[in-house]
Amino acid sequence: MDLGISGKRALVCASSKGLGRGCAEALAAAGVELVLNARGAEALEMTAQAIRDAHGVAVTTVAADITTEAGRDEVLEAAGDLDILVTNAGGPPPGLWSDWSRADFIAALDANMLTPIALMQAVLPGMMARGWGRVVNITSQSVKSPIPALGLSNSARAGLTGFVAGTARQVAGRGVTINNLLPGIHATDRAVSLDGGVAQREGITLDEARRRREATIPVGRYGTAEEFGAACAFLCSAHAGFIVGQNVLLDGGAINATLSRQNRAGPRRAARSAPRAARRRPCPAAPGLLSRPETRLKPSDTA
Repeated sequence: MDLGISGKRALVCASSKGLGRGCAEALAAAGVELVLNARGAEALEMTAQAIRDAHGVAVTTVAADITTEAGRDEVLEAAGDLDILVTNAGGPPPGLWSDWSRADFIAALDANMLTPIALMQAVLPGMMARGWGRVVNITSQSVKSPIPALGLSNSARAGLTGFVAGTARQVAGRGVTINNLLPGIHATDRAVSLDGGVAQREGITLDEARRRREATIPVGRYGTAEEFGAACAFLCSAHAGFIVGQNVLLDGGAINATLSRQNRAGPRRAARSAPRAARRRPCPAAPGLLSRPETRLKPSDTA
């Protein structure tokens, strides 16, 4: 399929490897000129040259920390007028709710919520003025099903999702779409890190940890960066103009969920219309609320 975006210009964040690289490769295959960003200059340039050689498109690299204001300024200056923005950042480490400090939450918010928002605020006006634009935010399956041990990621990515829900509908009339891609477990360094943690805690091999996780996924395997990139490229395509403010799950079927239907009057009115006794009914304390919960990642967990 011709995606209709040959000659467009895209910024792909955290694109030296993993899912970000998968998105960059797919966009390059569609003829898109790229601006790639990551912290490590050497790996970034190696990826850029591989894409140039494979697809013959112009690729600019900017090695900078996109989560800092100085880093964003450097990247945006090099990027110029953008047609496509793909935001991406590694998830915070797992842990326990009682161990996270305010600084931990601020770091997670900076990387996984505030940085994508700042980038959108910077590029959306130009896209709107030109009457065309695509934004794809790589978030996590935890947006659909929060993961207990990944509370930092759950919090930050949920905040970004809320921002996108409103903003996407405000800019859609100007030819600009914003959507989120929610990866489940994919064969990336992030998966190796999570599987390594499980292996160490359980006293098993890395291969066994992976086999156990794969057994929880209906397709029986991890996703690939190429599959993920293809989905991203489609959302960036000329054919995706009617897809607005969506959270697209790519997890091999790991999350089994259906759509729930809210009261037509809306949640606030529904709450007001509920019987008064029901609204006043106290919520019993959950047994063991203050006990230390299990923080081990389940096999299908990733964010």
